[in-house]
Amino acid sequence: MTTTAHAGGRRPAETDADPILVIDDWKTWFSSASGAVRAVDGVSLRLQAGRTLGLVGESGSGKTVLSRSILGLLPSRNRLNPGGSIFFDGVSIGNLPKRKMRDYWGKDLAMVFQNPMTSLNPVVTVGRQLTEVLKLHLGMSRSAARERSVELLRSVGIPEPARRIHDYPHQLSGGMRQRVTIAIALAANPRLLLADEPTTALDVTVQAQILDLLDSQQEQRRMAMILVTHDLGVVAGRTDQIAVMYGGKIVENAPTKELFHNTRMPYTQALMLSVPSLTAPSHSRLFTIPGRPPVLTNPGPGCRFSPRCPYAQERCLVEEPPLVAAERPDHEYACWYPVGTGQGAEALERNFSNGVTASGTSMASMSKLEA
Repeated sequence: MTTTAHAGGRRPAETDADPILVIDDWKTWFSSASGAVRAVDGVSLRLQAGRTLGLVGESGSGKTVLSRSILGLLPSRNRLNPGGSIFFDGVSIGNLPKRKMRDYWGKDLAMVFQNPMTSLNPVVTVGRQLTEVLKLHLGMSRSAARERSVELLRSVGIPEPARRIHDYPHQLSGGMRQRVTIAIALAANPRLLLADEPTTALDVTVQAQILDLLDSQQEQRRMAMILVTHDLGVVAGRTDQIAVMYGGKIVENAPTKELFHNTRMPYTQALMLSVPSLTAPSHSRLFTIPGRPPVLTNPGPGCRFSPRCPYAQERCLVEEPPLVAAERPDHEYACWYPVGTGQGAEALERNFSNGVTASGTSMASMSKLEA
């Protein structure tokens, strides 16, 4: 269902079961010398309050542009408005000007960015950065904001928070800086938190700690959360739903367990195979997806993954598959020859027999799919 209400309009009366975030056929395009860049090209999503959605895809898939579109953080320069809608709690926010989106930032919508050194002000103490949020959004006095800042730092696992509020970002480790950005994002008790690759710049041990922290804070506060990542392993046990993006589109969307147990989209399968396995023999060669993500200025006909897909047939090159329901109505995928089906098995066997796919991609490196 596509909603066409104007920015600031309100959807029909909602029930408790209705989602807090509704995205319908949303498009974020940018003008360039080569034509319109279709960074997000017709995405529809639903997210219930208190639930976590994993948004997964390679760099360039459109997931970060989509998350910034939700918060209205994209620059207006060179941006096109081809259509679609984003509703938060029944109110259309997709095309609100920044001066009106400021009413939502912090109190309703917040974001944790992937690099805390660029999202924190390097010449302002972490305590002041926290108290400014509390005074601006909650109207706290200076002393109350300082006391609350110490509590927030303690809640995200910062040791000696009363002392750390006087520190500058460069005096903290990478993991502690990211904890500070989480504390700032949570300061005004937002109802929706977007975490954009929040562990990219951290080592593996600290990554797990930050993800555990986000989990616990989301559960305690009953807020909705979108976890943006390129790694399916990150979202495997931490989300209720996973939406896989490729070429600016959602190519598979399902409850987390369903997605892993009944994968249908070859791109999703390729992402799973790319995750290193603890049970694999030492020095095993990792599975890689051949080729590059599509150029979004002129995607052309057919499935956008077909040039890299081991299942690709002639139809995939000329007809773009729509999102269709799998056996479960809450599981959607976009593929003519889906994984785990007779058509998919026949297509894969045909390509192995020919040695190449319909797009000319070699099957030599695809032996892992025969297992």
